[in-house]
Amino acid sequence: MTHRQETGARKLLAAALFALLCLSPAAHAESNSSAASRPLLPAPIWVYNNWSAYDELSDHVPLNETLAMRELREIVRLRRSGVRFDYYTMDAFWFDPDGGYRKWRAESWPHGPEPWIAAVEANGMKPGLWFSTNTLGQINPAPAWRSSLNTNGTAMAFYTGGFLADFMDVLQFWYGRGIRVFKFDFADFDVAARGDESRLSPAEIRSRNMHAFHAALQSFRRRNPDVILVAFNGFVDNVESARAPMKQSYVYWLDVFDSLYSGDPRPSNVPETSFWRSMDIYSDHMVRRFASGGVPLSRIDSTSFMIGDTATNYHRGAKAWQGSLLLMVAHGGWINTVHGNLEFLDDDQARWFAKLQAMYAPLQQAGITKSFGDIPADRRPYGFGSLGADGALYLAVNPSQSIETVALPLLAPRQKPVSGGRVLFRDAGFEPALDGDAVRLGPGQLVLIGFGRYADPAYELGIQMDVLIPKSIVRLPARFTMDGDAAIETTIIPPKSGDLRVVMRQRDGDNAIIRSVSRANMAKVFVIAAVQGGQSLPVEIHYDKVVWSGLGWAVGEIRHANITPGEPLRIRIVTTDPDPSLHLDGWLYQVKY
Repeated sequence: MTHRQETGARKLLAAALFALLCLSPAAHAESNSSAASRPLLPAPIWVYNNWSAYDELSDHVPLNETLAMRELREIVRLRRSGVRFDYYTMDAFWFDPDGGYRKWRAESWPHGPEPWIAAVEANGMKPGLWFSTNTLGQINPAPAWRSSLNTNGTAMAFYTGGFLADFMDVLQFWYGRGIRVFKFDFADFDVAARGDESRLSPAEIRSRNMHAFHAALQSFRRRNPDVILVAFNGFVDNVESARAPMKQSYVYWLDVFDSLYSGDPRPSNVPETSFWRSMDIYSDHMVRRFASGGVPLSRIDSTSFMIGDTATNYHRGAKAWQGSLLLMVAHGGWINTVHGNLEFLDDDQARWFAKLQAMYAPLQQAGITKSFGDIPADRRPYGFGSLGADGALYLAVNPSQSIETVALPLLAPRQKPVSGGRVLFRDAGFEPALDGDAVRLGPGQLVLIGFGRYADPAYELGIQMDVLIPKSIVRLPARFTMDGDAAIETTIIPPKSGDLRVVMRQRDGDNAIIRSVSRANMAKVFVIAAVQGGQSLPVEIHYDKVVWSGLGWAVGEIRHANITPGEPLRIRIVTTDPDPSLHLDGWLYQVKY
């Protein structure tokens, strides 16, 4: 790789020496110090991926040359403001269905891939491509693949037939055309070649497939040492599940892949007034889950930052994008992937983006990053701390419906005591209170704190104005009772001041959240209604999204200006989910902004 120069080697050596001096036994456990787990890259990189700027699965926004070149122009614009991008990956459905991954879709790419590849390289970046690995995602089997097909004709085995050899030839073909990032998606290692279902056990089939593909990728890396290989769906079982245990065997992939992705962005099972904060919590939780399974933070691609206007990114636009980007960088991954419509960021926002990148760059490269606090899904404060030679950054999140204090622990034995810090960034509303090595946070709040060199005012990043945190919150003694099979209700005398926050969730008998999946507006699935004096009161909600990944909760707020003090107020919560096993829970809070 061109990065493997003497300067890069010196930086890598310095990082290793710093880690040896400072890394605690606990950090070793999280980072996994085995040779296979160390970064294959000499330095962290930034990748733009154009998925979610288009979406051919949910709302039929097509990929074509016009869209791809538009996003390239946006990359160039952002780079003028200092934003760093090293690679541009073309995601799914660039290919001709009958071309065996060797041809591009002619109607979308009338000039072929050459203008895009040339333009990416001319702007100082390197191109990447997406592949559906061994499953037939909108592509027909090439002649060489047919001897590896399963009985249903939907996927190919790696361990037998002509598929794997031809697929590796395809990768080498694109490497020769300049492609340097290879994204592997929708792998299926349980595929048996036709006739092998009864001859081989499922365990034997899986083992043969995994070893065959692993060996092929090892050989490909040896021939092409500057490639970036990233693993997405299929390489980790139950990647969507926030609770399923990780298997240590997935560390097996770390000597061929630069990163394992920890799941697409989606709302967590933690109710939040800000829909986007709940998504932050999901990605944070998945990073913690992968780390607990032996994957170093540096090797996890949280894929948590998506902006734009497709169903994949929940038509987010650029709402609450700063906190999302900050958390992705704070996770400590060496592959930082940005998805979506870059035109949603103006030049001022690009400068903020660039400042954040510059702040974290030395910490990602040569520092130590550790998680701290509780597990995000348990609704207790948590965070990620990054320590460098002359300062530290701590990013803390409070996912609860209460004001909480979280300790900011030492990240290494030789670290100086945590004191004299400065709040560099926070959500609007509640002002976090920093007291030595602890910080007090409002409900649902995110805060970035700098110590050492990072306590300088020059590193301040401002306030995220589109996430508003209440300055006080008090749980009210409301008791919800069942009203039919799919509704609960309560009647209260509202407090004399403050707004009312209503939180609901649906779960099964084992207390597991039941997610409702709807292609329509989620407000038609969960309804929070308030009635006082025979009149309906407006309820402000933020969960009315097209949620392809499912949602099991809702939060609404009733403004005090619409409430008559002292008069009974009836609140009714309804779900239209037909699951007969679900139970509804509800809570009420008094909040003041």
